[in-house]
Amino acid sequence: MTIKQQIQRTTLRTAAALTALELTTHLPTEGRSSQTYHHLFDTIITPLGRRLFTPEDAHHLALEVVRRGLAPRLSRDAAGSGGGRIDMSTTIQRSDNKGIPLTFPGPIGLAAGFDKNGSAIPGLFQMGFSFVEIGSVTPEPQDGNARPRMVTDDDDGSEESKNDDSDDEGGRSVITNKLLWALGWAWHRLMIIPPNQGILGVNLGKNKTSDDEIGDYTTGIRKLGPYADYLVINVSSPNTPGLRSLQQREPLYNLLTSTMKARDEYAPHAPVYVKIAPDLSLSEMEDVAAVVMETGIDGMIVSNTTNARPESLVSPNKREVGGLSGAPIKNRSTECIRTMYKLTNGAIPIIGVGGVGSGRDAYEKLKAGASLVQVYSMMVYEGPGVVSRIRKELADLLVENGYKSVEDVVGADCEDIYWNRVEERVKKRMEAEKIVTIHAKSPPEILNNIIIWQPNKGDENDWKRKTNDSKEWNLGGQQAKHHGSAAEHTSGFMPIIHVSNRNGHRNDGCN
Repeated sequence: MTIKQQIQRTTLRTAAALTALELTTHLPTEGRSSQTYHHLFDTIITPLGRRLFTPEDAHHLALEVVRRGLAPRLSRDAAGSGGGRIDMSTTIQRSDNKGIPLTFPGPIGLAAGFDKNGSAIPGLFQMGFSFVEIGSVTPEPQDGNARPRMVTDDDDGSEESKNDDSDDEGGRSVITNKLLWALGWAWHRLMIIPPNQGILGVNLGKNKTSDDEIGDYTTGIRKLGPYADYLVINVSSPNTPGLRSLQQREPLYNLLTSTMKARDEYAPHAPVYVKIAPDLSLSEMEDVAAVVMETGIDGMIVSNTTNARPESLVSPNKREVGGLSGAPIKNRSTECIRTMYKLTNGAIPIIGVGGVGSGRDAYEKLKAGASLVQVYSMMVYEGPGVVSRIRKELADLLVENGYKSVEDVVGADCEDIYWNRVEERVKKRMEAEKIVTIHAKSPPEILNNIIIWQPNKGDENDWKRKTNDSKEWNLGGQQAKHHGSAAEHTSGFMPIIHVSNRNGHRNDGCN
């Protein structure tokens, strides 16, 4: 056989093998985004890691895999979920309306605690997180609590952590590092990965031996604020002695007032959120809500891990000391979100976290009042592919329920507040489009030509009305033209009507 024939045969065999591989796995074209790669991590590697390593060692290994660019990427199905029919972005403005609004490309982010040192940020964005929160970060390095610091409970789908806000380094062998480096080098040579972008949050904590909490948080803002898209004042870590006492009304007011001043000085671009515990009583939540409204904090993260142990826990590890996260706190977290949303009248953006493992879980937190949702513990049980599944399931749920955007579903459980917020959004659109509303005091000939129906749930743009033709009325020197097919309706208002004077300029006199 000649060399030419050998090359042809090898080429044909290689092409056939690649074709078969593509047809069965889609690895050649989709790589780490393929369902095969997701399945490998979620059903084989993740469960195997839980069996072979301690929870803390498994966590370090998972972080290294993400850092090396070996974890699954956002799946193609999740990236295209909603079919272009859903606006998955969320825009949050600072409470004082200063600065540029922060637009999150999607509602699913990573909670603080997984990447304390910010060592794997690019890989986390590649997994499909629209925003990543690193930390908690303390002003000075500090030793962690005694091992074991992490316990996972397969029976309860929970994780208990005694990790404080320490700087994590080392413990891995030289051989392991070299092996991971070699795998990462080979993988990146086979598949060039474009950089992913998202929103970066920095969760700030205080040193456990410090008596100057205001100084600690101010130092964090000064050092890290310039690099963060948003900052989090964490006053709810269960593993820092005395920290949760800062959630009381007077200490919280003093702390937030001081940190807002520090933000204005060192990081004026960054919104500031406060992270609270799920263990607060109703009166304590009322105090927190009052302080949040008084200080003008930009948002809240609800909630951190809990010190409580629900009766439903069956694992013997339930007696371990530390913060409990995951499935057991899902309902409590959602209820806290709903309560804080009501107490602040929906005026303060909320990032919801606690037990989110599916699109349905995220959807429930959005309905309760969260504008964004964070994931962490459920990755331990579901694998890194859970991020793609949550994004796809959430988009499908929004489509099924008639929503056009993520923002449209926020707070839907709290009907009075929800419809007031809908009115506010429509008014903003009207301002932008030079549209004004005519209230019920308008001439009866207008009212008699329009039948008002309750809008379909979840779709403020889908109104039912009697007429679809255009009608024109004279209103004492003004002209009002009703375009039936384009008219909109908000709770408590008549349908929106384009109003102008005879020169075509907007006139607010009929408002």
